[in-house]
Amino acid sequence: MISIDAHAHVFHRGLTLAGERRYAPDYDAPLDRYLAQLDSGGLTHGVLVQPSFLGTDNCYLLSCIRAAHSRLRGIAVVDPTIGIEELQRLDRGGVVGIRLNLVGRPLPDLDESHWTRLLANVADLGWQVELQRRAADLPDLVTQLLDHDVTVVIDHFALPDPTYGIADPAFAAVLRLGTSARVWVKLSAPYRNGPQGRAFARQAYPLLRDAFDVDRLMWGCDWPHTQFEATQDYAANRDFLDELIPDATERARVLAAPRGLFRF
Repeated sequence: MISIDAHAHVFHRGLTLAGERRYAPDYDAPLDRYLAQLDSGGLTHGVLVQPSFLGTDNCYLLSCIRAAHSRLRGIAVVDPTIGIEELQRLDRGGVVGIRLNLVGRPLPDLDESHWTRLLANVADLGWQVELQRRAADLPDLVTQLLDHDVTVVIDHFALPDPTYGIADPAFAAVLRLGTSARVWVKLSAPYRNGPQGRAFARQAYPLLRDAFDVDRLMWGCDWPHTQFEATQDYAANRDFLDELIPDATERARVLAAPRGLFRF
């Protein structure tokens, strides 16, 4: 049965970094190591997400997808003015969506003409928009994206205020997005939800399952755990999935759920 790791990054120190970046790693996260970890975790497929510190140059992402012989798909970072021909080239290379990493960044005006064109092209290609932003802004952002007829994937348990966790009103508003059949949530990187991230994840999972159903949840390892390398590793995060979803049948459903979304 197919099983998908929906969120990982690969890179090496020789790649050109984006001019605007919050962080740059001083180590390599090679493709062969990631594939070996997929094998060790019993996962058949993976999804590579373009790291924000590499900006909109997706060439290395495409080369890694090609080297893995249909085992991987990609989520690209693009300039909102990108043309349809370049999007189609990415599509042929195994890219199935774009990422909007908006943490610490101004919110875009999605009604501006270049965003409208981009989102129309994303919808026509059948791609997803992967969204990383604190929960407080997610309901409005997701609603705007749904108005553009795209499928939305919310990163990392939706990132509510870690002071409040599941009691954050914004998290409750995210749960209400489960009524849409075009919104997914990633059960990934609990450590990005504050020092009590695993405890939060244990509380959040049943609420997310009830709101979205297991068939619109997905798991991602977030390897190599950028900015959390000192405390995280692949094996521990894979093991936590078994703890989070102890029922093997339910866990298998979550791991297989995004098969169509990622075109596996």
